[in-house]
Parts: sequence; C-alpha cells; structure tokens
Amino acid sequence: MNKSIILFAVMLALWSCKDDKKTNDESTIVEGTEIDSTGVVVGEADMKESKVDAEKSYPAQLQSVFTAHGGLNQWKKMNNLCFEMKGKNGNETHTISLPDRKTKIESKDWSIGYDGKGVWLLKHKLGYEGNPVFYHNLMFYFYAMPFIIADPGTNYAAVGATELDGKMYNGYKVSYDDGVGDSSNDEYILYFDQKTNQMTWLAYTVTFSDQKKSEDWHYIKYDKWQEINGLQLPEKITWWKVENGKPKGEEMDIKFDKIAATETMLEASVFAKPKEAEYVK
Repeated sequence: MNKSIILFAVMLALWSCKDDKKTNDESTIVEGTEIDSTGVVVGEADMKESKVDAEKSYPAQLQSVFTAHGGLNQWKKMNNLCFEMKGKNGNETHTISLPDRKTKIESKDWSIGYDGKGVWLLKHKLGYEGNPVFYHNLMFYFYAMPFIIADPGTNYAAVGATELDGKMYNGYKVSYDDGVGDSSNDEYILYFDQKTNQMTWLAYTVTFSDQKKSEDWHYIKYDKWQEINGLQLPEKITWWKVENGKPKGEEMDIKFDKIAATETMLEASVFAKPKEAEYVK
C-alpha cells in the first residue's frame, strides 16, 4: 500500500489529520475454467456477472452479503450518515447526505465539503495538505462498505474461493461503467466469510491520478462491526501490508466513533460553501 496515492492521501489526511462513488487459489476453481490475473473466474460455469442499476437485481451471493449487514432495504431508508475518526491533529467529523452524496468533513485545521456543485475547502489554522477532491468522500466510501457497491453503474463478477491470511473467502470483483464517480477505472474485490456471508476483506486499486487501470492491489480488513440502526457498520478498519499480491501483516487502522445513521433528511445549508471557502479542482 506504500506505493499508492491512496496511502499518501490517507496517511497525509490521518497523520496530518469513490461515487460515489471502489488472489486466488487456482486449486479451488472447477476444472476447465480459467481465471484472470485477479482471480476472476472466466469459465461460463463459474462466473456470474451482472450489470446493476436501481431497478435490477443483484447476484444472489451478493444479496446474502447485504442481508448479513442488515439488508439493502434498511440501508436505503437512511438519509444521513455521520461518524468521527482521529487524525494527526485531532478528530475529523464526517457528515454525508446519502440520497445525493453531499458531504462535509470538519477538523480544527480545515473543512472540506461537497455541496452538489463542487468540492470546497475552508482553511483554518494549518490548512489541508493533499487533494480535497480525492479526499472529500474517500473515507465515506470505505466506511459504507458493503452497501456502497450497490450504487447504480456498478458491475459484478464472482471470483473463485481465495485464501487470505490463512482462511478461505468467497468474493465479488466490482467495476464501474465509464464516467461513474471520480475514478471509474477503480476496481474492488469484496471478500466475505463462506459461512456467515459477512464482509471481511476489501482489495482495491486506485486510478484517481492518471485514470488508468491498475494491477496494484491493496487490502483493508473489516473484522470489527457494530450495529447502528439495524445495520452492521464498521467500528474499525485495518490496512495491511502486501507481499506477493496478498495481505501480510497489519499496517495501520482507523477507528470510528459517534456513528449515526438515521432517516432524517439534512438541510442543504449543512453542506453549503462558506463565504470564506474556495471551490477546488
């Protein structure tokens, strides 16, 4: 993960603090099928791929993952999500309007927001070091897994059973239609427990800087969940180091506090650009 812009952005934000929009053991694949470099099964008998929008159904196994976390129906009832996380210079408060994905992140040194028109930055004491456009919804995207991958314009392909840190997981590779979100070439693989269907790992690539497909995969482990208004949401996520394309040892973690997900619709004024703030690109 130390070779990616994501580490730079997260570490800089966290230690100086997509949409919206984000291998596999070949012996587990049925004989006669093929797998690509990320372990996606390309044999017809083992691949289930589905382009999804709001009206279409999701693959059955993926539906079971959503159900294990409280269900898409419950998630779609929520109109706002809020949480705090610790950065280098103190806490950050993240507020998200779920229907339109307007966002605001507040810290003592800066505030970042998306008001529906653009991303704005308000500098306080030290200001913000990094790319506000990249960061404005980054932690929300990681936090809202697995529900965030139910967004329109998302494509799914089942991957063969994969061993990660000594345990086998099922998974789905996630990609996006062109033009979806800030980085439509980003890809994700969501790995989930074979018995409970609960999400455990997220592998991802980052293409924000050059918008080109990447084979540089990074891993986050989701192993601590808590119930929030009927949903299983992360209490902690942990980035792992990568060796030979697989996670190998913890690198850093982020804990989330003061989490709220409710049906309350937030006013547009919550996310409005302050007069002193500037739009950024």
